[in-house]
Amino acid sequence: MIAIAMPLALLFQTPGTTAQTAAPPAPACDTAAHTAFDFWVGEWDVYPAGQDTQVAKSLIERRYKGCAVVEQWMPFRGEGGTSLNHVDPESGRWHQKWVGQSPGAVEFVGGPAEGKMVLQGYWEDLGGPGVDALVRMTYTAQEDGSVRQHGEASTDHGLSWATSFDFIYRPAAD
Repeated sequence: MIAIAMPLALLFQTPGTTAQTAAPPAPACDTAAHTAFDFWVGEWDVYPAGQDTQVAKSLIERRYKGCAVVEQWMPFRGEGGTSLNHVDPESGRWHQKWVGQSPGAVEFVGGPAEGKMVLQGYWEDLGGPGVDALVRMTYTAQEDGSVRQHGEASTDHGLSWATSFDFIYRPAAD
């Protein structure tokens, strides 16, 4: 049986390879671009800016050998969801896909700007049925170890902006 198997194995090899050829290594996701959102990684208690009433918990993890940042948003009331964040290797831009309990998903694109992470995208029906909004989210590391996530919406394609949410992510209490 071995005498038959070895010649067959040699027939199915790509020219110039051997049976011991290893798969190419996975892409490195430890570049400065890939770590630009690391300040958001952690377990958080989430509060509206300027308030002391906690509204959510959020778990943000760097996953898949550092190639993705995954958020689990767990509000005490309302809809939870998950965001998957990654750097596009071609453009170097960050992409976020948000999926919650409502049908559909929202996609944001952006990247680091002046020490902050800024992502924006169109959110269908955010302003009501048929009223889409351009949403800009700015994540800022604060000196006290918290992170601010400031969301703004525009229904006139970015000519004017209004705050739609403003959260402070504080390290989770033990």
